[in-house]
Amino acid sequence: MRNRSAARGGPDAAPAAGRRFPRSFEGYGERGHDGGMLARMSDATTARAGRPVEVGPLPELLTVGVEEEFLLVEPETGRVAPAVDEVYRHVPPQLREQVQHEYLTTQIEIGSAPVVGLDALGRSLAALRTALADAAERAGVRLVAVGTAPIGGAPPAPIVDNPRFHRMVERFGALSTDPGLNGLHVHVGIPDRDTGVHVLNHLRQWMPLFAAAAANSPFFNGQDTGYASWRALLWNMWPSVGPTPYLASAAEYDETVRRLIDTGAMIDEGQNYWFARLSSHLPTVELRIGDVCPTVDDSILLAALARALVATLLEDVGAGREAPPVPHQLLTAAHWRAAHDGLEGLGVDPSSGQAVPAWRLMRRLVDMVSPALERHGDLALVTLLLGRLRAHGCGAARQRAVAARDGVPAVIPYLAGLTRP
Repeated sequence: MRNRSAARGGPDAAPAAGRRFPRSFEGYGERGHDGGMLARMSDATTARAGRPVEVGPLPELLTVGVEEEFLLVEPETGRVAPAVDEVYRHVPPQLREQVQHEYLTTQIEIGSAPVVGLDALGRSLAALRTALADAAERAGVRLVAVGTAPIGGAPPAPIVDNPRFHRMVERFGALSTDPGLNGLHVHVGIPDRDTGVHVLNHLRQWMPLFAAAAANSPFFNGQDTGYASWRALLWNMWPSVGPTPYLASAAEYDETVRRLIDTGAMIDEGQNYWFARLSSHLPTVELRIGDVCPTVDDSILLAALARALVATLLEDVGAGREAPPVPHQLLTAAHWRAAHDGLEGLGVDPSSGQAVPAWRLMRRLVDMVSPALERHGDLALVTLLLGRLRAHGCGAARQRAVAARDGVPAVIPYLAGLTRP
């Protein structure tokens, strides 16, 4: 998959001290949690002080870009529809550079332009979603923002006729027979690739929380899977999917990818599916956050938090604070927990290895990145959107509420309505 969105830049040198949540957010976290004290991990688990890393010139604000993948379904049955070519033909010509085919003919993808203001990001995503929803209707199908297909019964979806995709089928066999796994990717700018690798080391411990917030695929083949993100379980079968390894430099990053290609676990650099990675062609880190979100607001919220986190981590890297080497097994457990519970249950605290309420971890994250949110002008909007997310639940919780009332088939028109802004 070739990513179109980009983000350039970096934070200014403002200190990254913790701050309390705005009063309007206090009710949405775990009451009694001392967020201000946990703006950084406790002394026992804090990133070790190391030699400061040379970070290139950084503008005051970061830009951010978003990619979203969608499912195409039949309006009458809710089953996946291999209609991407017909849908693409109905996309307005002026938007086609930001729309592309995905792996299967049941999927289609958009990529926003890199922007600074969240209002501009919202307008871009809304315009693209609206155009795709209109194009899908003209093609006789529906556009749905969901991690994987809630309704089964369709034959295996054919892949897009692309030589690279045919190589993937030859190499990985039945891993290619899913109905379409749809994710959300956020690009945030970095000054150089070596700095980006240090940022990736710091990001590792936070990626399960983002995956929990994005969880939006509880149903598969008409049944509740018991997971908030069934997509995560299916996606993890691919050999190149997993937590980003802890690496020392861009050279080690590139050598690790090269070795995985040599083993056959990847066919090329583009099949590096780590949960956070360096872009292969843009000066960005790409947070492959989890399921595609049901609404534009959900995507904007996670994009804003991702940008603020990267901005905060760039300050840590520049100050020589090394990322804690969270064990791979603990990260794997944390990602499983995120897929199982979403934000409505437990998450794994990377500093202690203990299961705690997921919203307590969200409070900790927002408290830590609040200075960066405020610097970008995002704090008020993020506070509002977090309140909505807390009140209504992540996508999986919303889907389950509809299914409990009206049955699983009702989830499809519900999601289609949310997908169109």
